Amino acid sequence: MRTLVASDLDRTLVYSAAALELDVPDARAPRLLCVEVYQGRPLSYLTEAAAALLAELAAHPGALFVPTTTRTREQYRRVRLPGPPPRYAICANGGHLLVDGETDHDWHAAVRRALAADCAPLEEVRAHLRRGADPAWLLKEREAESLFAYLVVDRSLLPETWMKELAAWAAPRGWTVSLQGRKLYAVPRPLTKSAAVAELVRRTGAGQVLAAGDSLLDADLLLAADRAWRPGHGELAAGGWTAPHVTPLASRGVRSGEEILGAFLGGLPPAGGTVGGPGPVPG
Repeated sequence: MRTLVASDLDRTLVYSAAALELDVPDARAPRLLCVEVYQGRPLSYLTEAAAALLAELAAHPGALFVPTTTRTREQYRRVRLPGPPPRYAICANGGHLLVDGETDHDWHAAVRRALAADCAPLEEVRAHLRRGADPAWLLKEREAESLFAYLVVDRSLLPETWMKELAAWAAPRGWTVSLQGRKLYAVPRPLTKSAAVAELVRRTGAGQVLAAGDSLLDADLLLAADRAWRPGHGELAAGGWTAPHVTPLASRGVRSGEEILGAFLGGLPPAGGTVGGPGPVPG
């Protein structure tokens, strides 16, 4: 049985220029590999060392690497990760399960039914966001895959009290709120990465799950995994969030991708071994 390795992408494995957090002189900075271009410009990066580790992980016979992201399908398809293309990917925070790059429509229909039964409609939430957002700090308002909404904001001007009030309004309506970089997400509570990962475990018979992520929207994924890691930056680190089987890493920025991928590889059973067998796990 293989190990399913479910990893968030942005600020976990791949990083924008603004999120690199390189604290060394330029001459000692790691070499970077661009893995995403948007409107003709480079957008997201890995270190070359992380790229080599990811290619090794993706090709490992004992691992099933599954990118697990809040990105829409269109945003995910812009990313060109090293190694063979992943057989499976989870997009829109679990709303879409891709198999060989194509949407699994049965899974998506099941997600839609769950959201309709348990959550306030998306348009109600978007209307509330538009009413309450201040043009002084609101840059953009968007919806993603007709599943959830997000705002692009100026973090320096966003009042902390507004976030708390929004979370209090959203909770009884079945929605949760997450602030990641400049994006403030409002997401239906049943729309989770862990539910999509559980479906893949059912389909593939994976013997264990390893996971990594940095934001509140990754917490359910990390809790559902057998072993998990979070970087030293991001929403979870800022709140000191952890769990007994979750390793908080000290590294921040793009270097965290290297440490997380090394931990994934160390968490795989040895060649010819079984899941749960001996073997060092970094971190």
